Amino acid sequence: MQKKISTLPFAGTPEQEAQLKAVIAENCSDKSNLMVVMQKAQDIYGYLPIEVQQMIANGMDVPLEKVYGVATFYAQFALSPKGKFNISVCLGTACYVKGSGDVLEELKQKLGIDVDECTPDRKFSLQACRCIGACGLAPVLTVNEDVFGRLTKADVPGILAKYMD
Repeated sequence: MQKKISTLPFAGTPEQEAQLKAVIAENCSDKSNLMVVMQKAQDIYGYLPIEVQQMIANGMDVPLEKVYGVATFYAQFALSPKGKFNISVCLGTACYVKGSGDVLEELKQKLGIDVDECTPDRKFSLQACRCIGACGLAPVLTVNEDVFGRLTKADVPGILAKYMD
């Protein structure tokens, strides 16, 4: 599955940029530290937008294509920001058979975003995962660390309401 690149504008701060530059300075003498720099950059920004990838490429003296290739190959890297509330819907076998696909479709409709996207206000992001190990509660979704089980699509508005300010 191809990763989606965020369409939201980059919102990095000068403090984040200073942190990233310090990480790059510590590691730029050894190109084999590229993954380490990318991991730390994602810790700083929460994801790896193209602007951050460019800073890494320039600082590590590697082609942007290499940074992008690593970011898209490894599942640990995200190209889209996570919202304040990250919703993850389990699409593992038990959950899917019991209707998690319908729950996911309802979330997409209510939030106006697709999987691996973030709402423009950066409040919600949406992911699909394979199994969270709560098969007895199928279908299941998580919102950050909160787990919701035995769901139907009718439960979606009530779950979202819990996270509205």
